[in-house]
Amino acid sequence: MVVIVSQSVARQLFPGQDALNRHFLWTDPLIKVAGISPKARRIIGIAADVDDANILPQHNLTIYQPFAQGPLFGACLLVRSSKDPVTLIPAITKTIRAAAATQPVEHASTLEEVRTEVLANNRVNAIVFGGFAFLALAISVVGIAAVLAFSVSWRKREFAIRLAVGAQPMWILATVLTDGAITAAIGIAAGGLVGWGLSRLAGNYVAELQLPGPVPLTAAAVVVVASAILASLVPAARAARVDTAQALRAE
Repeated sequence: MVVIVSQSVARQLFPGQDALNRHFLWTDPLIKVAGISPKARRIIGIAADVDDANILPQHNLTIYQPFAQGPLFGACLLVRSSKDPVTLIPAITKTIRAAAATQPVEHASTLEEVRTEVLANNRVNAIVFGGFAFLALAISVVGIAAVLAFSVSWRKREFAIRLAVGAQPMWILATVLTDGAITAAIGIAAGGLVGWGLSRLAGNYVAELQLPGPVPLTAAAVVVVASAILASLVPAARAARVDTAQALRAE
């Protein structure tokens, strides 16, 4: 009896060795009930790992064997057509029934429908987590704008004195924008440290926990800093337009 195995199966069964022409056995006692032969299988080929159920391919343990070697519990028939494939379903079903009258034909669908079904959970997760991320970003932008607005009001006399002694409005504008960027940078550093610590703690309980790579982390940091700078524009513009005489008279 012969089989073709995926690369993950070959590496797991025969690590560091050539798996071709090696033999292995099914040891599950349920094979007797299922009608599967307990004879040894000889590996005649190694195929690449194929994962059509996840966006990020996983290492699948897959074994391919001829139909004649064992019972067929389920199979997929793929038909390529230049016409609308839905219109071919009755004809294909009739052809299959002519060859095997008791063979059930179920879940007829196009590859686009299969793809939509496979990606449905990932799409929902992306929408939900994307919505929460946008909400968190909006809250952070409003928070930074509010803090800087309060800071500008508190430092109005300072800005007025600086303008009175010759400081340029653009310098005041740049100072407030820099304060916003520094606030965001401090928040990113603190959040990164806390997130790293929590990930190490969660890693003790979740074996397959994976941290984002440097590219998404850098992109997220850039987005937060850019959003903080944009949120600082209004308070910075107010600081640059401080009326020197009025601010000093009020103090």
